[in-house]
Amino acid sequence: MMRFSNTLIQWYLQNNRELPWRKTKNPYFIWLSEIMLQQTRVAQGMSYYLKFIEVFPTVFDLAKATESTVLKMWQGLGYYSRARNLHFTANQIASELNGEFPSTYKEIIKLKGIGDYTASAISSICFHKPTAVVDGNVYRVLSRYFGIQTPINSATGIKEFKALAQTLIDTKQPGTYNQAIMDFGALHCKPQNPLCESCVFNDSCIAFQKKTVKTLPVKDKKIKVRKRYFNYLVIISKDKKTILSERKGKGIWQGLFEFPFIEAEKKLSLEELITSTKFIDLIPTESTISLFNNKEIIHKLSHQHLYTQFWIIHTENSSKTTIQWEELETYPVPILIANFLDNFQTKK
Repeated sequence: MMRFSNTLIQWYLQNNRELPWRKTKNPYFIWLSEIMLQQTRVAQGMSYYLKFIEVFPTVFDLAKATESTVLKMWQGLGYYSRARNLHFTANQIASELNGEFPSTYKEIIKLKGIGDYTASAISSICFHKPTAVVDGNVYRVLSRYFGIQTPINSATGIKEFKALAQTLIDTKQPGTYNQAIMDFGALHCKPQNPLCESCVFNDSCIAFQKKTVKTLPVKDKKIKVRKRYFNYLVIISKDKKTILSERKGKGIWQGLFEFPFIEAEKKLSLEELITSTKFIDLIPTESTISLFNNKEIIHKLSHQHLYTQFWIIHTENSSKTTIQWEELETYPVPILIANFLDNFQTKK
């Protein structure tokens, strides 16, 4: 086990990525980076991280911001519950803990939006605690090196890999070890086309020896993806106003804004759209309607695919259109709507 961690750290010292959050032990910055990089590649998350620490240099600055401001800055990163939890926890740290981040895994994991992986990363990197991280990169490295067939998304697998990871961590330099195994998975033991021929472990890696690299890690079958059909009504009045409303409830887009929409069981024609009850309630008779995108835009979320049509509706002035078109860019919106607005402005 010592050989594994020593070899890994040696590799890391020669190959690690220069990342801005690697230059600090400040738990606020480490926390920010870890939350941003969940479900997000480093290349995509980097600009968001730099923007966040510029606008919110301390946890107090983040706590003082409105949730809407935080969501707007997060726009495009997806998984918006991360941003809402980030803001909630910043408030908690600022108001209840005087801006001081807790230093133990047990205390850190109690914070909203922080799970085992993030608590392990923060406690090891910032506070030198020997708590092993387990993320997608770690699952991949360990399953291949040890030839483990247990599904990584099963309860048994989660326990097994965490226990194994904990036995491997270098207790003298836990933060370095954790960053080493994550970088090794991201840069070397990649999901596709891993660099096995030049790998420091190819004399002892079971998957390499047994030619099972491509089949590991094992995952139980995915949850069935649900298809949904959205028809967004982009209403533009003569005085250049529109309708935009905030998503309520506990959905993934909670706190974001969107145009009114009609959900259907299948793709709707213009005739089907204008005869629907919601359309009749919302749109006055004197209006012209055109379909912006002839081909449906398919927006893929983890458990659902949204087949989307945007209908442009020019109408007389209406009491329901309350938001100036020019102000739309100030509202946090799902990336699906942001992309539409960019394309719409380009075509105008």
